[in-house]
Amino acid sequence: MSISSIVVCAAEMSAIEQRLFDAGMPVAALMEKVAGLIAQEVRQRYPKPACVGVLVGPGHNGGDAVVVARELHLQGYEVRICQPLDKGKELTKSHLKYAMSLGIPVTQTVASLKPCDVIIDGLFGFGLTRDLTGDLAETVTTLNSWPQPVVSIDLPSGIHTNTGAVLGIALQATETLCLGLWKRAFFQEAALPYLGKATLIDFGIPKADVDAILGEPAQIQRLTWEKTQTFLPLPRPTVTHKYKQGHLLLVVGSSRYAGGAILAALGARASGVGMLSIAVPESLKPLLVSQLPEALIYACPETPTGAIAHFPELLSDLNQFSAIATGCGLTTDATPIIKQLLATDAPLILDADGLNILAKLNPVQTLAQREAPTVLTPHLGEFKRLFPAISPHDRLEAAQKAARESNAIVLLKGAKSAIAHPDGALWLIPASTPALARGGSGDVLTGLIGGLIAPSRPEMPLEATVATAAGWHAQAGILAAQERTELGVDAFTLTQFLVQVLS
Repeated sequence: MSISSIVVCAAEMSAIEQRLFDAGMPVAALMEKVAGLIAQEVRQRYPKPACVGVLVGPGHNGGDAVVVARELHLQGYEVRICQPLDKGKELTKSHLKYAMSLGIPVTQTVASLKPCDVIIDGLFGFGLTRDLTGDLAETVTTLNSWPQPVVSIDLPSGIHTNTGAVLGIALQATETLCLGLWKRAFFQEAALPYLGKATLIDFGIPKADVDAILGEPAQIQRLTWEKTQTFLPLPRPTVTHKYKQGHLLLVVGSSRYAGGAILAALGARASGVGMLSIAVPESLKPLLVSQLPEALIYACPETPTGAIAHFPELLSDLNQFSAIATGCGLTTDATPIIKQLLATDAPLILDADGLNILAKLNPVQTLAQREAPTVLTPHLGEFKRLFPAISPHDRLEAAQKAARESNAIVLLKGAKSAIAHPDGALWLIPASTPALARGGSGDVLTGLIGGLIAPSRPEMPLEATVATAAGWHAQAGILAAQERTELGVDAFTLTQFLVQVLS
């Protein structure tokens, strides 16, 4: 497992750093190393003769910033330092003293940085828990009103390391250089408007020290696109057949929401699943046959409102399928259908109205009775209905709690989707696009998840398969947005890019 895939909280990062210091790494030496890497990044982005303003806080984040200021000064940059607080750690004070001896101007007034071309934010890094108030809040407000780009060291000042919450006020960074290991805040939606472009600065933490604190594998990991591709069932074995590639049943659609059935089916088709069966209200069968001629379409008797009333005789054995996905376009009139599916022995993916129906059935108690795996795919509103007692303030912690309580895989959808297993393992999708904020894109994901789960792959943990689908879905959206803009990625278009992005 790569260091760059690991995500930590503030306490874990502190414990890992302490192991480095206990092993003999001088704090000053580590600061020099880290600051040298930061200075290198700044030089690449802002070549001379840029004027660089450096905001220095009292802790070692401020010390990093002063060393960066010194190195840029020695490289011929015009550098100005603003230290709004008198107090500081001894190492930070020492570096400031030397910077002043080199002739670098140091003031306490942020206005002194206004002529600069770029601002480096070294006010506070990870571990901040108190709100920024008073003069500090005014300083941040002033900087946020300026047009200059801001490069934050580790985290924008004012962002909580774990929850991503804004502590009173926070600097809006153009770029954030995360030090050593990714912090949880980078995957919390509250922090995203402040982070700008995020880059990990790997300063060489030994993996043994990471493993000693986090265990192997680490509980929380990023799923990069490169890793996602290794998780896909490609290449296929030379000798195989359709049933070895899984048999997925989609139970979807209503006369009101026919599109949800089609989009879920197209998502499943793109997964490469060996056999695809689709149960829909009988009035939808001609439509589904015309769109997916390779699928087996089961016409189900309808309720007066156009929902599936019950399964036909041909679907009397639901355990014949290797996975079942349901909810897309179903409507809550299909409650008896969801109850019947919850009683099956097949892995079950619940989305949309499948989740809304489950929310009325005491989800925790209902899912505890299932022996087969369950996957829940809520957006925030559905999550609140399913788990009203769990605060979504910390999305990562909320997903973990929900998975533990429900004994289900929980995919909490959003700008940074999180996929949690009941044992606490958490996969995070680091890249996505607001182009996916369109009706129907979730239906596509449901079909894709079902299609990837259906083939038997004992070597792949179920939560990793769900995360693979989410990562693939996100990358297809990113590619589609690049070619068609964020306004041009409707759900049907998204299905066409699922295969295209693989090549």
